[in-house]
Amino acid sequence: MKKIIFSLAVLILFISCNKDVTSGTDFKQEMRDFVIEISEYSKINHPDFFIIPQNGIELVTSNGEEDGLLNTAYLSAIDGNGQEDLFYGYDNDDQATSTNDNSYLRTILDKSKNAENTILVTDYCSTSFKIDDSYNQNNAAGYISFAANHRELNNIPDYPTPIQGENSELITTLSEVKNFLYLINPENYNSKSDFINSITSTNYDLLIMDLFFNDGTEFDSTEINQLKNKANGGKRLVISYMSIGEAEDYRYYWQSSWYSNNPSWLDDENPDWEGNYKVKYWEPEWQKIIFGNDSSYLKKILDAGFDGVYLDIIDAFENYE
Repeated sequence: MKKIIFSLAVLILFISCNKDVTSGTDFKQEMRDFVIEISEYSKINHPDFFIIPQNGIELVTSNGEEDGLLNTAYLSAIDGNGQEDLFYGYDNDDQATSTNDNSYLRTILDKSKNAENTILVTDYCSTSFKIDDSYNQNNAAGYISFAANHRELNNIPDYPTPIQGENSELITTLSEVKNFLYLINPENYNSKSDFINSITSTNYDLLIMDLFFNDGTEFDSTEINQLKNKANGGKRLVISYMSIGEAEDYRYYWQSSWYSNNPSWLDDENPDWEGNYKVKYWEPEWQKIIFGNDSSYLKKILDAGFDGVYLDIIDAFENYE
């Protein structure tokens, strides 16, 4: 009996110290609201700025289910959805995603696509015939895709040649995009100019990249304008990656004191990605780092002249539900 009473006391103490989990917080809605506010802030001065959340596709329905009604406020705030591992890579790279997982994701992705949002799929595969199959299946589904042969997203693949849907058009909207390059880790490039020259020698319609180079310096508006040039004379869109569901200890905003005395909104380190820390993304202190003021991450992206933002770790709600 004493053991039972002690266990109940511990449980009550645990619950009282974890109010976020027991207070009835709708963690999906908190993320929807976060994305909506990011969109509103961006488009006040940049109406054509594109908002593209990656993964967490469940947010497009009000109950987060396949059969749920559309969440129109969220869908109106975004311009596309990014989705990883749709046809390849869900369990292991270069391995086909299971039929059940693929079907589940496609059902909800199609709800967003039918609401006139562009779907950008990143499959992780390196075998030539699987790369071809990824492009063919995504094309048949009406999605724009990129077959990444490195999960680190640190290179320009040399297959296929020419790239899928290559064209010399002047791309100004997401609906015109026929292909994209996802290269957010420039570790293989010795300098910004090396990176820029490599990108401008390609004909991708859209580039997803990081605001920062290896040394932590930001790409400026002149450099972003250079990156918008295709090799064949066309123009591309350039979108900046930004994680909003995790804090990264290599970013400008990180404070060394957080390792030993973390703020209330900073949670455990992601065991799969060293230096990435889960955050209570609904907390105002974290959101101020991301947007809403002149020193925020998003303001830096806007000032650099990017065409939009690619929001990662949207599915952080899964950590708290």
